[in-house]
Amino acid sequence: AAEDAPTDWAADVKLYAPDADDGVISRIVSYCGIALRTRDASLVSFGDPVETGRVRENFCKKKLALTDSDEVIDAAIAAVGKRMSGTTFRNRVTVYYLLAEHFGKLGVFG
Repeated sequence: AAEDAPTDWAADVKLYAPDADDGVISRIVSYCGIALRTRDASLVSFGDPVETGRVRENFCKKKLALTDSDEVIDAAIAAVGKRMSGTTFRNRVTVYYLLAEHFGKLGVFG
């Protein structure tokens, strides 16, 4: 279960979004599910176009139901990567939260 993960997901999200909603964070953790069990899968590699493509297609388009162009979504993903550039470990939960917030889609997890 996600509870076994050593990471405090909420604390990480709040480094970037101090007023983040704990309920939304826990629902993003549930959405990520098995991906959070391994350290590699729980991180987003912004330097890997295959990975950022997956974030765009699976999270932004499918989960958030965004209809923006790939360019717009890719720019938002890159902006989140830049915002988190102070750390090597960019947690998937935090990335997803910041993207949902950016697009005004936190309600998807409400």
